[in-house]
Amino acid sequence: MTALWLRDPIGILADGAERGVVVDNGRIVELVPAGAEPATPGAAVFDAGRHVVLPGLVNTHHHFYQTLTRASPAALDRTLFPWLQALYPIWARMTPEALDAAVTVALAELLLSGCTTTTDHHYVFPAGLDDAVDIEVAAARRLGIRAVLTRGSMNLSQRDGGLPPDSVVQDEDRILADSERVIGAFHDPSPDAMVQIALAPCSPFSVTTSLMRATAGLAARHGVRLHTHLAETIDEESFCLETFGCRPLDYLEQTGWLHDRTWLAHGIHFDAGEIARLAAAGTCVTHCPCSNQILASGTCLVCEMEAAGMQVGLGVDGSASNNASNLMQEVRAAYLLQRAHYGVETVSHRDALRWATTGSAACIGRPELGRIAVGAVADLALFTLDELRFSGALDPLAALVTCGAHRADRVMVGGRWVVEDGAIPGLDIAALMRRHAAATRVLHG
Repeated sequence: MTALWLRDPIGILADGAERGVVVDNGRIVELVPAGAEPATPGAAVFDAGRHVVLPGLVNTHHHFYQTLTRASPAALDRTLFPWLQALYPIWARMTPEALDAAVTVALAELLLSGCTTTTDHHYVFPAGLDDAVDIEVAAARRLGIRAVLTRGSMNLSQRDGGLPPDSVVQDEDRILADSERVIGAFHDPSPDAMVQIALAPCSPFSVTTSLMRATAGLAARHGVRLHTHLAETIDEESFCLETFGCRPLDYLEQTGWLHDRTWLAHGIHFDAGEIARLAAAGTCVTHCPCSNQILASGTCLVCEMEAAGMQVGLGVDGSASNNASNLMQEVRAAYLLQRAHYGVETVSHRDALRWATTGSAACIGRPELGRIAVGAVADLALFTLDELRFSGALDPLAALVTCGAHRADRVMVGGRWVVEDGAIPGLDIAALMRRHAAATRVLHG
């Protein structure tokens, strides 16, 4: 690949790169400061004079399959537990073809929002959907996005005292065998990895203690990360107290999960002592502001977590609770929610951008992502400010957050353009939407 100079952006989230960056062989090789020319010989030029340049955004919590149940009437205006109970029977009818459409929609939406790396938490495996992770890997490779795909699981059904119905759970042996299979088939531990695997039992109210402990052991043996929902709602806290005789974080520690290879989704209902324990263990939390507001679950104490030394990332969560897979919109939602909670002196637009970049990269153990620096991978998101919403904006970086940017003009992953002029090359969006809509209709009967 020829070295490429992204020249003279109108704004860039990096110090000493006023004249842009040079990328070569999939990495950033040079920051070009004001008044300078690149030292890299023979670099081609991309004129970034219309663009604000961000590190590629990193999404650390999602459920791709839920794009099939956006604004589903059965689940509207419900809190988490009844919301899940309304949707489980619909998800139980999911087919491989429907999942492929759902995943492709989610990934396309993420890419177009400036996201270059995403996780997914797939935990619903009805009959006939054993190869869900395989379907996700294939879609990510087609679109050219980096992915940390978590092999989720549920084995505690209603008959055993859990929340999900029998139709969407699997037994422990089957879960562990497939977890080991997908690690062997798809996990790439290298710093430039396009696909990695993590393990993700769904939640305290949908998996057994035995599965939590066995999954922790399997992840340790293979050196992969762990992910789960925790401290999302008061209902979950009550379930843990009644079922296990302890709070959710105590349960996590008892099952061998409280360490620096774990990142948790939501983390709303931790107290000050628990935040200190999480920080000491190196455990990270993903903030999901849109989902938390739609389900009225509460507000993650992001500033207390960062003050304690924790890393906090950002996630869009499932499209059935967020109703979007747009990470740039999630940045704005986090900025607004946390600023309303803590005040203008405490939370700025740069904090929200940090959560979606270096904070999120730390959650998934990928320090080479989420930053514009020499040696970092060349994952970049370029936004223009030529829409009416930005007219008159003076600070380009602030404008992206405060004025509501939602669609990237260009996106680069590993030095290769995967979004050009606001479109994904080779992807027929209209045909994808027709296929996705048809699958949604079938799923809802």
